[in-house]
Amino acid sequence: MAQATGCFLILSQQRIEAIADKAASLLLEGKTMMSYSDSGTSVNKQFPMDIQTVLIEARYALQLKAPEIYGSIDRVRVYNGLWNFRGL
Repeated sequence: MAQATGCFLILSQQRIEAIADKAASLLLEGKTMMSYSDSGTSVNKQFPMDIQTVLIEARYALQLKAPEIYGSIDRVRVYNGLWNFRGL
């Protein structure tokens, strides 16, 4: 999984939420890249960031800006495996 860089931290919370909403709607629509070609002419349009990166960056920035709403980044990791130490 990609690591957040904090590139959205300069933006306001409302803008970050709008970006995350747009990324989620594009994900639900299945839109990731647009291209058009006709009579030897082709046009390709790509997003500046892939949707996964946008969502990761948005979550990171929102957790720093509003941890009471979006949760703290300093969560404790929990091991969900089986702890079976019986000797055979």
